[in-house]
Amino acid sequence: MQTVRPYQAGDRDACLALFDGNTPRFFDPSERADFAAWLDTSPHPYLVILRDGRLVACGGHALDGDGTVAALCWGMVAQDVHGQGLGRALTQARLDAIRALPQVVSVRMTTSQHTQGFYAAFGFETVKVTPDGFGPGIDQWDMLLTLFAKDAS
Repeated sequence: MQTVRPYQAGDRDACLALFDGNTPRFFDPSERADFAAWLDTSPHPYLVILRDGRLVACGGHALDGDGTVAALCWGMVAQDVHGQGLGRALTQARLDAIRALPQVVSVRMTTSQHTQGFYAAFGFETVKVTPDGFGPGIDQWDMLLTLFAKDAS
């Protein structure tokens, strides 16, 4: 059985273990302290997915400035269950939560060359690519998803 629920402080170690299991391919080790700080202090929504009681995915979103742009933050899936639809479920849950906010017109995110194609399938378009932007061998792909077209009148 699979459950999506809000992050709780007791999930911290399991989320850090997901990060560690996705290092160094998807995350540079230098990013771990930033992720731990996010878990400890962020006021933004963060979700976890449990499968048979085990935390297997986590990810959140935040609103920028005036609240019209959202950003996907720190999404990851346990390495041993990649390819089983958990990333899709996590991304869809986050986008559904964002779409429920009528003022949000777009969603931005940064990802790597390893997952940019996954997000492109959701409609995200590449804005910029920075070689080694996250660390050696991990390029930074800045991507944007437009939810609503601005009124041209």
